[in-house]
Amino acid sequence: MIRLIEPGPQTTVQDLGRFGHLRAGIPPSGPMDVRAFVIANRLVGNPDNAAALECTVVGPRFAVERGGAIAVTGAEAPVLVNDQPAPQWTTLVLPPGAQVRVGAARAGVRIYVAFAGGLDVPAVLGSRATYLRGRLGGLEGRNLKRGDTLGLRPHPEPVVARRLPAADIPAVEPEPEIRVVLGPQADRFTAEGIAAFLSGPYEMLPQSDRMGARLSGPAIAHRRGHDIISDGIALGAIQVPGDGQPIVLLVDRQSTGGYTKVATVGSFDIGRIGQVKPGQRVRFRAVEVAEAHRLRRQWEAALAAAAGGAVAA
Repeated sequence: MIRLIEPGPQTTVQDLGRFGHLRAGIPPSGPMDVRAFVIANRLVGNPDNAAALECTVVGPRFAVERGGAIAVTGAEAPVLVNDQPAPQWTTLVLPPGAQVRVGAARAGVRIYVAFAGGLDVPAVLGSRATYLRGRLGGLEGRNLKRGDTLGLRPHPEPVVARRLPAADIPAVEPEPEIRVVLGPQADRFTAEGIAAFLSGPYEMLPQSDRMGARLSGPAIAHRRGHDIISDGIALGAIQVPGDGQPIVLLVDRQSTGGYTKVATVGSFDIGRIGQVKPGQRVRFRAVEVAEAHRLRRQWEAALAAAAGGAVAA
């Protein structure tokens, strides 16, 4: 069992997501940065889908009753175990009663903490992921708060301490270039509007959250107005309302929407968007569908290699 001493500003329980319910208006949720989440779980010997913590900007301080093992990945942040510095992207074996503190992110936004066995919270519609707006999943469908306790599921085998090689730890980029496929309503924008979108840059706004990344930059001009008959919203869809400013829709997005969508971020770059701080800038680059498929396969291969290439700690 773990006990939250300080939860951080937004710490939730997530697994890989709640799929198959968009028709009822329920998004998948799950981690913003899938790569960091999966590697954290693999470093403690868990299945990829085991429930873990996603922390935003500042991590939690917690005590582990019976010891165990954790891994901290994602945004670059200080980690202390019993007041001693500890590395990220490494299996950390904890004695009974250990206290862990994960500090403020130096670079990036979202920090992941995985526990050997995974967090034990009830599954809702087949998932333990927290959907905050719907108050579903996780612990009572909410952010964690001071004094909360979370159980751990059994871990059948001893944990082997491992670390990710430095070459496989993703750098947090100062101005990432995000790959997109234009459409599905790119024809509703002027040529000048598309050129503005692809020239950028766009600044991440503080109003951004797990539902959408709100950006400010060159206006994207519409050809025939910004409203359409509502249709489905894919992960990474970039809506452009009447003010011409793009919104990248993310894991807690609505299921349908009536604004034109200029492009869709490739699934392989969603985690990079999720690590962009307010005030930081991004740019967009268009790729063809075939190239997006190749990049997705490359992303999957790199994840498998990174997790499989962890060495003894």
